[in-house]
Amino acid sequence: MSRGANVWYNGKILPAENAKISLFTHGLHYGTGAFEGIRAYRQTSGGGAIFRLTEHMTRLTDSLKIMGFESPYNVEQLCAAAIEICKANKFEECYVRPITFIGDGPLGVYPGATPPIDMAVITWEWGKYLGDKGVTEGVKLMTSSFIRPHPNSVMTKGKITGQYVTGVLAKREALSLGFDEGLLLDPEGFLAEGTGENLFIVVDGVVKTTPLTSILNGITRQTVTKILERKGIKVVEARFTRDELWCADEVFLTGTAAEITPVASVDQRPIGRGETKGKPGALTLSLLKEYGRLVRGELSDTPREWLTPIR
Repeated sequence: MSRGANVWYNGKILPAENAKISLFTHGLHYGTGAFEGIRAYRQTSGGGAIFRLTEHMTRLTDSLKIMGFESPYNVEQLCAAAIEICKANKFEECYVRPITFIGDGPLGVYPGATPPIDMAVITWEWGKYLGDKGVTEGVKLMTSSFIRPHPNSVMTKGKITGQYVTGVLAKREALSLGFDEGLLLDPEGFLAEGTGENLFIVVDGVVKTTPLTSILNGITRQTVTKILERKGIKVVEARFTRDELWCADEVFLTGTAAEITPVASVDQRPIGRGETKGKPGALTLSLLKEYGRLVRGELSDTPREWLTPIR
């Protein structure tokens, strides 16, 4: 993993080692921050482009709004910051991480009515989140003992830093038991999502994904839904249980980091039947291929605003 030597921090490009925060930072103590995960891709026609940048930066400012705070930078300024830091680090293909948090101020739970808001954008080169083998052969999942919190306990439409501790616990649990990733149930026992991915299943030609009652509305999830609709395949938002998941024909995960990752097994039960049992399914593989072409600018019908050139 190669990290960018420079970062964008509160409106300035700085060497990474010079971007420092105070130990009195409220976000460090209470998780009062928000972040995004974005990818830039090298384009087949040359140069690099950031995928669905505006949507990600809009969600970042919305995450602050959910917490009751206002972003010191608007969406257009944050998009410009992402382009600027990619150029400064000479990255055409990389992972882009905007992060915002309440800075140095009161150290009680209440940060004050108008606390200082710090914002940064960092970049690094990052391969397949769940590994190259996971993409080609499928990953092994387990149903975690940890559950996705109730939507009135955790604000599910924001990528709020402190809310990811449950995912950290579930991920550590899964890896310690020999799995690649953990799946979280919602408070009523239905499937919710992975620790950092949305979940799709294919049953008898019908594609299902978890409704937005208790999960993040992933931007890759939205993209995959549009790809499927363009293929004439409707995506049904419906709750489903572990036994339906185990008996699915195909299962795959989506996310900016994970992109589209096929699932080989869940709870030690191989997914699929016949020749594809325990292997990536045909629909998942076709989505993988089309998504790869889309983000690299190879599809003529890709909305222009989805690919922001780094220049």
